[in-house]
Amino acid sequence: MAKIIDLKQEKENAIVIVVCSKKGDNIERKTEEINRLSFSANLNVVKNFYQIIKDFNKACVIGSGKIDEIKNYIESCEEIIDVVIVDYPLTGSQMKNLSDQFKVKVIDRVGLIIDIFAGGAKSREARLQVKLAQDLYVLPRLSQMQGTSGRFGGAGVGMRGPGETKLELNRRILEKEMEVLKNQIAKIKEQRQQSRKERLKSDIPKIALVGYTNSGKTSLLNLLVKENVYADDKYFATLDTTTRKLFLGEGKYAVLTDTVGFISDLPHQLVDAFSSTLEEASDADLLLHVVDSSLDKDIDGKKEYEVNMQVTNELLDKLGATQNRIVVLNKSDKLSAPQVVKENEILISVKTRKGIENLLAKIRENLFK
Repeated sequence: MAKIIDLKQEKENAIVIVVCSKKGDNIERKTEEINRLSFSANLNVVKNFYQIIKDFNKACVIGSGKIDEIKNYIESCEEIIDVVIVDYPLTGSQMKNLSDQFKVKVIDRVGLIIDIFAGGAKSREARLQVKLAQDLYVLPRLSQMQGTSGRFGGAGVGMRGPGETKLELNRRILEKEMEVLKNQIAKIKEQRQQSRKERLKSDIPKIALVGYTNSGKTSLLNLLVKENVYADDKYFATLDTTTRKLFLGEGKYAVLTDTVGFISDLPHQLVDAFSSTLEEASDADLLLHVVDSSLDKDIDGKKEYEVNMQVTNELLDKLGATQNRIVVLNKSDKLSAPQVVKENEILISVKTRKGIENLLAKIRENLFK
């Protein structure tokens, strides 16, 4: 089975195509998010292109006029373009058709996010889960991707980690590997469930940190438990579940668990593959929903952080995580105007430590009332 390898390659130059279904379809937010994803995948975005479409081109998603515009740019650009990122889920045939047109590799939003996960997986469980997600992604695209193996070959985005040899595998071998991965993940899940049972016996309450990616969950965990778990200003810097004992004051303790961040249109392959890890949220006694409150741009009558909250809440509902939660409005030091705080919310700043004692008091109130 292929191993994840650490590719310390130079940044690849990328063109990003932002696809919108209608005019004014949150173009600014979509552009910023796909660019942050590209940055997290170690890509240098040279230029953004926009395609607003009423009727999708089944063969390529984007229209022939836009394809010609992008082809001309790639040919005339002083920078060598290594990859085209399409902010839309592509079928295998659409990916192949676009790659044939542009003469460079093409990665869709789903493949980009999975690639970021592959680069960030550290623990054995996270590596297995990423391998499974890649297999789930490749399987329905196998025939088309094998047909372009020469063009997709080599290192770089879309070829990271356990997926580097998948294009050469046939469907039967791929399906067999998926079964092996599922069995290995299931065994780790059993071990975690046993650990959960032990924690339940101790009567120590369990808290889970949840929220949109890059909201500051891991930084908050580090501050609360006075440790230095890896955190970065990139999307999906945390993939591995981290659990620590948290002193709440007044002789009270809890177990605090960090979880993988959410994002809009999170690929179902990753939701399926990381289901056992995401269960940490549904098993907790209390959820700390961490929000980057500095994202205060207006989007269709809502603040951007409110849109992120909605995405997280919808995913939590799908996971069956309906327990009590505290909304932790982080990064208050970056606010440009006073924030209106609701009853179940608390304003903090991990950077300045503002509101941390109030947060601990609110946690005690929820767990030991």
